[in-house]
Parts: sequence; structure tokens; C-alpha cells
Amino acid sequence: MSDALTLPAEARERAGKGASRQLRREGRVPAVIYGGKEEPLMIHVEAKELVRQLGTGHFMNSIVEIELGGKTIRALPKDVAVHPVNDRPEHVDFLRMTKGAKVEVNVPVVFANEEASPGLKKGGVLNVVRHELDLICDNDKIPSEIVIDVTGKDVGDSIHISEVSLPAGSESAITDRDFTIATLVAPSALKKAEGDTTTEAADVPASEQSSDDEEEEGGDE
Repeated sequence: MSDALTLPAEARERAGKGASRQLRREGRVPAVIYGGKEEPLMIHVEAKELVRQLGTGHFMNSIVEIELGGKTIRALPKDVAVHPVNDRPEHVDFLRMTKGAKVEVNVPVVFANEEASPGLKKGGVLNVVRHELDLICDNDKIPSEIVIDVTGKDVGDSIHISEVSLPAGSESAITDRDFTIATLVAPSALKKAEGDTTTEAADVPASEQSSDDEEEEGGDE
């Protein structure tokens, strides 16, 4: 699991669009913590710190320890609303972590041992269909990434979810099909070379060949 992030916060006394706009003008981002059979908790966090943590690349699948009024609340980011023009965060939803609960998260995939893949050695290309896996995990065992071994993979091979060993406490959220994660394909240049089996004569249109024949016959007269 990614290391827990720490995010200082303050309680929000007022809700509504007007109050939220005022917070944003002050460099704060309104947020809410919900779940765990408790009432939703309205908070706001510093915009700069939130942007910094979003920039880590693993904010959405990390446990965030929200420091509020001398207490720490463990939560998982579930949604970040951003401004349509400048992409600045405008609101965050956090899911409160409770003991023994499971959560659904998107976990990035990485590929290992590419040097041991015959297909990649001969110039094949790893075509990644899914860069993330939709997993259901124990909330205290969220993996930071899923490593997929491509040892022995050749051109034409595919990697399906059934081949992947998921960490303990994790399972695929998609259970109705054995979906493809990546395929190993030949580069376009190689495909073209293999498919170009025609001769130069075959490339000459029939009409041009007929014209040449007529000219030869006329020359004999």
C-alpha cells in the first residue's frame, strides 16, 4: 500500500455555494468525510497542500490521515471535483475507513522482466489495454501497484486478469469476464514487411499491360 498521506483540515461551519466560494477565495478547498455509519463531516483543506498531494500520482488509492481538531481520521479519497477551465480542485469526497471494511479502488499496473520476453526482444510492442485494475481490497491492505511479469511472452500473446496473482486481501471488482490487460503485438513496420509478398509485375495495372502489348504488335507492322 502507498504510504499514508497526512492532510491538515478545519471544520466547516456553513454549507452552500456561497460559503464554498468564499473558502476557495481564501485558498481553501471544501470537502466532506462520509461513511462508517456516522454523520457526514464537513471540512476544508489548504488548496496548495491538496494540489501537492494530488501531484504524487497515488492520492486516489492512498489512505489519507486527516488531522482535525487534535484527532486523526483515516479516510480514502473517492472523488475530486476540479474546475473545468483551470483544473484546480474545488471539492473532495473522502470515505471514512472503518475496521474490517473493504473499498473499491483503481490500482495502477506495472510490467516486469521485459528483457525476458521473446516477443519484446524481437521488436514486439506491449499494447496496454488497462493501465489500472478495478479492485476490491481490505481498507488496510490497498496495494500501491500491481506488478505483472511478462517473462516468456511472445508476439500474439495476451495477458488476462486470470493470470495475475493479486495480493492477499484484494480481488477483481469485475467478475463476469476474463478481461484482457495487455497484448503483445508486432510493430507496424514488421507487419508491412511480412505482408508485402507481391511481385513488381503484379503491381502493374492490367490496362497498362494491355497497352504495352498493343504497342509491340504495332511495331512489327
